[in-house]
Amino acid sequence: MNLIKLTNECYYFDAPVNIGYVHHGEKGMLIDAGIDDSVMRKALKQLAEKNLPITHLFITHAHADHYGGASFLQKSHRIHTMAPIFEAAILANPTLEPLYLFSGNEPLPELNNKFLQGKAIQVDQTLDEGDHEVDGFTFKTYLLPGHSYRQLAMEIGGILYAGDSYFSEDQLYKHKIPYITEASLTIESLYKLLDVSCDGAVPGHGIFEKEFKSTVKKNITYHEELLGWLYDEIKSHANGISHESVVANMCEHYGVQSPGLSQWLLYRTAATAYLVGLIKHKKISHTIKSSKWIFHADT
Repeated sequence: MNLIKLTNECYYFDAPVNIGYVHHGEKGMLIDAGIDDSVMRKALKQLAEKNLPITHLFITHAHADHYGGASFLQKSHRIHTMAPIFEAAILANPTLEPLYLFSGNEPLPELNNKFLQGKAIQVDQTLDEGDHEVDGFTFKTYLLPGHSYRQLAMEIGGILYAGDSYFSEDQLYKHKIPYITEASLTIESLYKLLDVSCDGAVPGHGIFEKEFKSTVKKNITYHEELLGWLYDEIKSHANGISHESVVANMCEHYGVQSPGLSQWLLYRTAATAYLVGLIKHKKISHTIKSSKWIFHADT
């Protein structure tokens, strides 16, 4: 991972999960914290080598790959930590992530891994959408749900740190069925990004782009194509199709491999997110039949 300078104040660590950094006088703010202690050690080492301070932390959303290194940071530095409302509850109680993925059942031990559950951290200040001034940092946050419940992107110094509100094109095709919690909210958030005025954006996964809105449009197209495929799949089953079959058929069609329970739960959530999107757009209806969740296309 390398620290890349974007402006006089704004940087980011180019990594599998990007970490933003903003330098303001004697203060420095990280935006997200990577997946674990080792990632944070590398980030802190590079900041120290360049004599760049670290005093603040902002977490865009409470997924373990974005906050897993925060506990190490809080133990090694005096940090003022900020996070979105609601997401902060998960950051303080990380078991909530495997808990909701596992449909509320007590998570099996194999789900207690760093990909689904980071270490608990203290959040000093919760934020919602709007304009903010915190200890000399002036920034604007945008509420962009769909990938996570109350995800906030941050625009500061002309740079948008977008979290996982959109993905690079490579990431879309890599994951095939992107992890989201609700398709219609995801697409609404993407359209909202098209109205954001800034000098460029850093996604959670992918590279910085000045002309990032073309990538956002590709995200919209990708999600709409998935919704279209799913609607056609449901429509092809005149007597309805079960939730279990939807998940299996969608994964098979897109060539998704789920060798373990953790990966399968993520894809199940994503497939369900597209079902919820179709329900909200009144494209499909659903019922319980023979103790199965069944979906029908509304024609």
